[in-house]
Amino acid sequence: MRAVVTTGTGGPEVLSVGEVADPRPAAGEVLIDVVATAVNRADTLQRQGFYPPPPGASEVIGLECSGRIAELGEGVEGWSVGDEVCALLAGGGYAARVAVPVGQVMPVPSGVSLVEAAALPEVAATVWSNVFMTAHLAKGERFLVHGGAGGIGTMAIQLAVARGAEVFTTAGSPEKLELCRSLGATAISYRDEDFVDVLSEACGADVVLDNMGAKYLGRNVAALATGGRLVIIGFQGGTKGELDIQALLRKRASVTATSLRARPLEEKAAICCGVVENVWPHVAAGRIRPIVETTMPLEDVARAHRLMEDGAHSGKILLTL
Repeated sequence: MRAVVTTGTGGPEVLSVGEVADPRPAAGEVLIDVVATAVNRADTLQRQGFYPPPPGASEVIGLECSGRIAELGEGVEGWSVGDEVCALLAGGGYAARVAVPVGQVMPVPSGVSLVEAAALPEVAATVWSNVFMTAHLAKGERFLVHGGAGGIGTMAIQLAVARGAEVFTTAGSPEKLELCRSLGATAISYRDEDFVDVLSEACGADVVLDNMGAKYLGRNVAALATGGRLVIIGFQGGTKGELDIQALLRKRASVTATSLRARPLEEKAAICCGVVENVWPHVAAGRIRPIVETTMPLEDVARAHRLMEDGAHSGKILLTL
């Protein structure tokens, strides 16, 4: 089958489309004919050799996809060949076919095209699991998400607004700030404003979702309200920082760091079930929409990775097969 292959680790130039063996669905898995997949920042790290797939996962890059079920593995019930689905993957999305544990397969939400559905699984699962299952963001609470114009950021803003939170976000360019405002957030320019000052004037953030890591650690704690919860899901700003325990104690606050890819299958299945139950209805009602920067063919994968690393895009970058 067609799939993205690499000539080693390095820049986007190591990526190309070649032929690899077709996967087969094991017991409890379904085989999906992939229609589209999405580029995630974790994909660029894997390409560079910094984020290998968990044991047993496909070596092919790609953490989500949309497509049609081609085959059911032994014991799979509730799905039929030909069903249009999207799926959360541990790997294998940049390929014509992928085998997926059935618990990570989700129906395409009403009102979303099959191609657009590839933009949803990773961001919806990340936001639902971290902001709501872990940090328990509640209606009326204040929520800060960094990088609001990105794939995770645009989903986090929309879902938090849909569930009644007051949302703040950081972004850089005027275009990205305007996008965040259009989705319902108070947008803070990280170039010209201090998010700590803005949140302090608003009495602090009850939940912060952070992808920067060390660079923002102290300032995120400073931005928290009493009883606030900081959830770290990335380290674009470094992996080692100082934490003022006294400041944390004064606020009776907590810091959690999580990842999604290496979680046990049963945890991923519970997250996907929560997404279908709690996120898809908002998508179907038009309160949440996939934000897609561009769609390009799989053969343009190197260009897609350059666009991701350039950082000028908003929302998701999709690859079609």
